[in-house]
Amino acid sequence: MTEEAIEKENAEIAKAYKNLLKVSYQTLTKEDKKLIRQAFEVALDAHKDQRRKSGEAYIFHPIAVARIVASEIGLDATSIAAALLHDVVEDSPDYTKDDIARLFGETIARIVDGLTKISSLSKETDVSTQAENFRKMLLTLNDDVRVIIIKIADRLHNMQTMDSMRPDKQEKIASETLYIYAPLAHRIGLYNIKTELEDLGMKYTEPEVYNDILEKMHESKQEQDEYIKSFSKVIVDSLDKEGLNYEIKGRPKSIYSIRKKILKQGVDFDEVYDKFAVRIIYKSDFKNEKFLAWKIYSIVTDHFTPNPTRLRDWISSPKSTGYEALHITVMGPKNRWVEVQVRSERMNEIAEKGYAAHYKYKEGNTEDALDTWINKLQEALESNETNAVDFVEQFKLNLYSKEIFVFSPKGDIKSLPKGATPLDFAFSVHTQVGMKTRGAKVNGKLVPLSHELSSGDQVEILTSEHIKPNRNWLDYATTARALSKIKSALKADKKDLAEDGKEILRRKLKQLKIALDEKSINEMVTHFKLKTSLDLFYRVGIGTIDNAMLKDYASSRSNMFMSYIKNKIRKPSVAPDIDKDEITAKYDQIVFGKEEEKLDYKLSTCCNPIPGDPVFGFLTINEGIKVHKKNCPNALSMQSNYAYRVMIAKWIDSSQQEFATQIKLSGIDNLGLVNNITQVISSNMHVNMKSISFETDDGIFSGKINVVVPNSTMLKKLIDNLKKINGIDKVTRV
Repeated sequence: MTEEAIEKENAEIAKAYKNLLKVSYQTLTKEDKKLIRQAFEVALDAHKDQRRKSGEAYIFHPIAVARIVASEIGLDATSIAAALLHDVVEDSPDYTKDDIARLFGETIARIVDGLTKISSLSKETDVSTQAENFRKMLLTLNDDVRVIIIKIADRLHNMQTMDSMRPDKQEKIASETLYIYAPLAHRIGLYNIKTELEDLGMKYTEPEVYNDILEKMHESKQEQDEYIKSFSKVIVDSLDKEGLNYEIKGRPKSIYSIRKKILKQGVDFDEVYDKFAVRIIYKSDFKNEKFLAWKIYSIVTDHFTPNPTRLRDWISSPKSTGYEALHITVMGPKNRWVEVQVRSERMNEIAEKGYAAHYKYKEGNTEDALDTWINKLQEALESNETNAVDFVEQFKLNLYSKEIFVFSPKGDIKSLPKGATPLDFAFSVHTQVGMKTRGAKVNGKLVPLSHELSSGDQVEILTSEHIKPNRNWLDYATTARALSKIKSALKADKKDLAEDGKEILRRKLKQLKIALDEKSINEMVTHFKLKTSLDLFYRVGIGTIDNAMLKDYASSRSNMFMSYIKNKIRKPSVAPDIDKDEITAKYDQIVFGKEEEKLDYKLSTCCNPIPGDPVFGFLTINEGIKVHKKNCPNALSMQSNYAYRVMIAKWIDSSQQEFATQIKLSGIDNLGLVNNITQVISSNMHVNMKSISFETDDGIFSGKINVVVPNSTMLKKLIDNLKKINGIDKVTRV
């Protein structure tokens, strides 16, 4: 570079730095400016020899990230300094974490270290590796949430300046942005950044669609501006008459959300009616905010007919992100629906700046949205047992979920994701309440645990010390917290049964003159096509692996070694195809219909379903039942043209299969007998009582109990325990 070019670039850098100080949302003290200046100088030195792909000096990137952190997110001097330093340790051999701690203190060093860890995560594109990376990144929330916030700002600037990258790199980074960074920005309440990330993500993943919508929006901009003017004209006089201090703005919908609407509603661009919203932002002190919001609502609905189903009151019940506003949808001029968002200046700042604005408006006992949010996220991060892909999918589900507000019997309000059940509510109250849930009342009526809650419901949880989670609960719960707690409880149950199974197996093998050691355990795991020794002991414990099967293993054992040698001599070593045993370790059977019947079937070749895939059965004319994946290319055609031949189907783990049966009892009636019977049943693990009926006749009782059991071994154990109850004479299986 020539001296003139260097001088020009240095002037641009100085200008960018000064601009950063000017646009800061927070008021910067002399000490703050000194800290930011020091961070800028260290960053300038660390990146002095670096250039970005576009050719510009690298230092422009940390300054731009710091600017986003300062103005768009509104963080303090500590965060601005950390943003300037975010790439220093990773990119420069001259600076370590200890150097940053010495120069700037522990807090900034911790944030920079968190950002360095995220950047150094494996760059592989394999789904499970990538999910593991995201998981590690999300776990940095436990260190300092500012790590994630600065990372979002870093990602936003990278997305804004991605033009000079290779198309494949652009697509990968854009997909990653839509997959995790946009949902995170949404959940923190950074709606403007979330919108920009989504639009930029779409620009690189679906460029043709993006450009098409962008062009159409430019073409219709003039018409939209005129429409907002005509809408405002109608209500301005009424608002002025009330002496309100306000402004009316039109806000176009994002390209990404228009695209989502087009796909969801199956319409063209011209048919999307709410391509923009009208925003009324009013000045008010904290005390009168709510009153003025409803006054504006009253004025707007005096002039335009509201859609009652589209009223959203997030002032009385703010979103868990801290978002507050009143949303009304009204029939505007030319018979078009218009969304009107009513916000005070304070609410508007919170909507745009997220949690940073909460610190500015501390009066009025505003709950700190960030603390609530971090607590919720840490609950979602609690379980380390889930595999990475499930973890990230579950986490994303919680990030984007819409909210409902329900009440406890005492009137405390709880925010839950849309689609939540009483079981989710129970676990949100306390883990122990969730674990002991026997039933639930919603608005005073008993409901199943799978009942979907609605906003405004009052939920009462009924508990019992004798209850413990069962596998059905996984179908009833929807939140990450409830699911992870239920899975942990089921695993603990499985371990207890496996302990018993191990002792049973030791005794049975002793009779077969086989020692229970590492070698025999590995052989049995392979022989029974299982994944782990825990699976083996568990199946012995519940009786799925019985004496006959163990004898079969013992007789095949002596031939194993010779067979292995022969195979080695006869077959050259070749790379195996998909390990079918591994895939079927969890799912090994398909069942059909609501009754989960076992029927003969064939797997279709058009979509090749594998164990675990969502599937359905299709009754063919010549080949019986064929099983297809739910997203099979032929699924739509079959389901719409031959609905009567389609059967509900799902993969199951046959060791977890449950069966309904009836037990008949008779004996001498005495006080507390029914209680003793129900206690015996509820204390037998993996036995579920569906119904019970008793009759007494002159001191003699007879009864029927319908139970659900995993297998005959469990049923036999239950019958033996029932026979031991004082007063019972006869117990038989019907």
